[in-house]
Amino acid sequence: MGLIEEVGRGPVALDTAAFIYFIEAHPAYLPLLRPLFAAADREDLTIVTSAVTLLEVLVVPYRAGNLTLATRYEALLTRSRGVLMREIDRAQLRAAAQLRAVAGVRTPDALQLAAAVAEGCTAFVTNDRRLHALPGGRILQLADYV
Repeated sequence: MGLIEEVGRGPVALDTAAFIYFIEAHPAYLPLLRPLFAAADREDLTIVTSAVTLLEVLVVPYRAGNLTLATRYEALLTRSRGVLMREIDRAQLRAAAQLRAVAGVRTPDALQLAAAVAEGCTAFVTNDRRLHALPGGRILQLADYV
C-alpha cells in the first residue's frame, strides 16, 4: 500500500522535512508527496502543519541569502489550497507541553504533534525515526514507502 492510501481521507499532518522534499523535488520522496499535495490542491485532502515549519524551512534559504526559495516556502505554507499552517497559540503550547511531559519528544516535534492532534489528523508524515506515536493517529515514515 502506498503513502496516499495509508493517509486515507485525512486530514494529514506533515513534518517540516516533507515540505522541504516537496519544494526541492527530492528524487526519492517527491513521487510519494506529489499525490498528497495534488489531493490538497483539489481540496480532497487537508495537509496540516505547525507554524514551527515556517521557522524551520526558512533558516537555510535565509542563511544562503536565497530569498526566492524563502518566498516559495512561505507561499506553499500560507497560500496553498488545502494546506493549513496552524498558528502557535496558548492552547497549542499547553498541548505541546503535555506531549513533551508524557512522550519526551523535543519541543519542535511536540508543537508539530499538537497541531496534528488539534486538527484531528489521522496520520503524521515524517522521516524522524524518533517519533513513535500520534495520539489518535499513526506516524508514517516516508523512508518506509521508498
